[in-house]
Amino acid sequence: MATFVNSRAVLAVRDLGKSTRFYTEVLGFRRDPIEAPGWSFLSKDAFRIMLGECVDEVAAGETGNHSWFTHVMVEGLDEYFAEVSARGAEILSRPADRAYGLREFVVRTPDGHRMMFAERLR
Repeated sequence: MATFVNSRAVLAVRDLGKSTRFYTEVLGFRRDPIEAPGWSFLSKDAFRIMLGECVDEVAAGETGNHSWFTHVMVEGLDEYFAEVSARGAEILSRPADRAYGLREFVVRTPDGHRMMFAERLR
């Protein structure tokens, strides 16, 4: 039987430098030691992402409800919210407890992708 051993989200971005700075300076990702022209490989703990520069593509923000791309489980959600808020993240929804047992908040990336961060309620 096959075993999944890792994953990496892949996003098209219009301005690779701007998006890379957002993920590193605002969301706290680090650059991975992988070099490829037109790409940034980034990680934060167990979450990995590849940003590919596609200057002529439709920006995610122009796709409306289809701009969602990830739901990330976090330990210490409120602390993380305070960090990214202080660093200028565009917050679409503040941390709130949900009936389905999660506390969640949402940010928008420079290209308009929406990311939801969540923590299980105790």
